[in-house]
Amino acid sequence: MTPDDTGTAAPSKTRIEYLEELGGELVKRGLRVRLTLPRGQSPSLHVMNPDAAALTENILAEQGADGWWYWWSWAERIAPADDVAAAADRVALVLSA
Repeated sequence: MTPDDTGTAAPSKTRIEYLEELGGELVKRGLRVRLTLPRGQSPSLHVMNPDAAALTENILAEQGADGWWYWWSWAERIAPADDVAAAADRVALVLSA
């Protein structure tokens, strides 16, 4: 929970909500996305370039001491989850043909 302007607690976004938000931005950039919910593992966003099906990636959203971040599957940060546009731009660039 995080405080809002009124001093009351407001719920923070969930991992799935962050991934859905990024997915919406990636669709706008022409990529295909699918939210995956594997049993016993963290949810991820499977992203594919429809013009080059070999260009795919699974994106994670994880919370650390410094806030929520989007991560590549190889454990490298993409961008803060609060900057969805920057994350989407970077993913689209990496998956461009």
